[in-house]
Amino acid sequence: MSSSDQQTTLNFVRHGKVENPNHLLYERLPGFHLSALGLRMAQASGRYIAADPSMNQAVALYSSPLDRTRETAQAILAELNPVRASRGEDELSIETDPRLIEAGNEFRGLRVGYGKAALWRPRSIKLLHNLWRPSWGESYQHIAARVSDFTQEAVRNHPGQQVIIVSHESPIWSYRHMLEAGHPEHNMLLRHTALASITSITYDSATGKMLKIAYVDPAKDVE
Repeated sequence: MSSSDQQTTLNFVRHGKVENPNHLLYERLPGFHLSALGLRMAQASGRYIAADPSMNQAVALYSSPLDRTRETAQAILAELNPVRASRGEDELSIETDPRLIEAGNEFRGLRVGYGKAALWRPRSIKLLHNLWRPSWGESYQHIAARVSDFTQEAVRNHPGQQVIIVSHESPIWSYRHMLEAGHPEHNMLLRHTALASITSITYDSATGKMLKIAYVDPAKDVE
């Protein structure tokens, strides 16, 4: 296959559910880990990847540096690496990249939807005037730009290959929306990126042009 015929697929996995009994907006704060349910979600997606004849050929696994994404990535590797070993291939390891991190948010550390929720405070209401930008933190333009920068590099580095990427809802959807709609701005209430879901984006390896997008939710029935 010539380089012009190669296709590279980047499989974006959202992390599983987080343990958050105080209902805080944890954003980039340390110390927020997968819950027991979140781990089962990550394991379900890991099994799906390990059983998929395309995705289990992945040559690299990248993750946001946050606890919940790294734990999701580790659960995926626990399912995927035995398949690689059965084929005589080396184990994959986690490569972290800050461009995959959660969106910056000025509500970090505040309670949302519980008790005196952040959304009911006067300062917070002022920040909520625009659901499309968003007005309360890192812009969708900036989020999509950093993810796009990562993906262009990944396509160059892994032509014709499968890659697993563990990130967060906002980066995954902002980037996808930019590819599909031509701009990253969107209504955050209409995102289609379930916990531990997989958004697979295929590119022409030579040009970096997006060819198709597929979506699957392996953890939807996990309890």
